[in-house]
Amino acid sequence: MNTNVLLIGLIVGCANYLFRYLPLRLGASRNPAALKRGKTALLLDSIGIASICALLVVSSTPVIMREPDKLWPTLAGFGALALCFYRSQSIILSTLTGALTFGITLKLLICFS
Repeated sequence: MNTNVLLIGLIVGCANYLFRYLPLRLGASRNPAALKRGKTALLLDSIGIASICALLVVSSTPVIMREPDKLWPTLAGFGALALCFYRSQSIILSTLTGALTFGITLKLLICFS
């Protein structure tokens, strides 16, 4: 087995775990109303963004390793995804914004190269 595959799997697994664990710890201390909703509701709210981020990392890593020029569009898409989710708390809007940002950034990079 290639060690790169194992390393990527470990990194994605840890990131996915932290995306699910940290909202339980940080959310309850910042927002006392979160305790009334329950930890299960908070966990379910964070699964959507964790899944999207994990899929983004897993699907884009092989492409970036073959074509390093696609790093910037991927980072721009991830940044838009995270910022939009932080602002709106909507996984649908965040996913669409991230995909649109990725596509526009990639198109601009191709046009100006």
